[in-house]
Amino acid sequence: MLKTSRRATKRHLAVVTLASAAIALSACAPTDETDSGTDSGSDSSETSDSASPAADECTPDTMETVADGTLTIATDDPAYEPWFVDNDPTNGEGYESAVAYAVAEQLGYTQEQVTWVKVPFNKVVQPGPKEFDFDVNQVSITEARRKAVDFSSGYYDVVQTVITNKGSAIDGATSLDELADAKLGAQVGTTSYTAITDQIQPSADPAVFDTNDQAVQALKNGQIDGIVVDLPTAYFMTAVQLDDGVIVGQLPLPDGEPEQFGAVLAKDSPLTDCVSAAVDTLREDGVLDQIGQEWLAQQGAPELS
Repeated sequence: MLKTSRRATKRHLAVVTLASAAIALSACAPTDETDSGTDSGSDSSETSDSASPAADECTPDTMETVADGTLTIATDDPAYEPWFVDNDPTNGEGYESAVAYAVAEQLGYTQEQVTWVKVPFNKVVQPGPKEFDFDVNQVSITEARRKAVDFSSGYYDVVQTVITNKGSAIDGATSLDELADAKLGAQVGTTSYTAITDQIQPSADPAVFDTNDQAVQALKNGQIDGIVVDLPTAYFMTAVQLDDGVIVGQLPLPDGEPEQFGAVLAKDSPLTDCVSAAVDTLREDGVLDQIGQEWLAQQGAPELS
């Protein structure tokens, strides 16, 4: 596995200028949900909302941030692994923390010029003013959410995954049909929930939880048969949070395209193009891949038919 510390990433980023962001690589996704979380189905072939801005438009001196000279980044509490480590987004550890600091550096901010705030998952994608410049919290890009907020280009392609306890009724399932009678759960407002209702379509209504921790506890208590989450979170849950957790399999990609996580900004934010350009540059330059190798590299899961 390619290991790259945030210090190494920063050395690499130092030689990258925002002018190289002229190539916009990706973003987008569709769903009918209007809340928050990971989303089912996206079109990774689309790009961010606007053309890349000029480099001199995206500096701490010119960007209209919540606090002058400071980049305010939001995430939820708790902040889960492997996206964050030790529930501390400020340490630069975990995929999303590392990506956030890489975006900040690409925009010209030092680590000391970055401030983190905690914002509940559901509140992030609701319309209205924001107390942050952008949020990273495994929020999938969907057209429904675009009506209320802006998204950056996608910084991670994700698939939804079913997990359970060893020996459960769905342990060993290889198809969606075998999940038809299962009681499944997911975090409220997420595309994981949408994946249950739209792709799996079990006979029982899905259980809805405010947090993934509550879903894990319900699985431990036997209240549900399985949980639907993104693949990296599935690995964390089965390896760390559950004593006998197993991955049943990943869901097929809707329309053959992966959903994507994107940074969330206020609707019509003056920062959207700059953040998207920074993400595009990190993807083009291979930095996102390096961060992924450090924090998310693992074996794949079988796909359910």
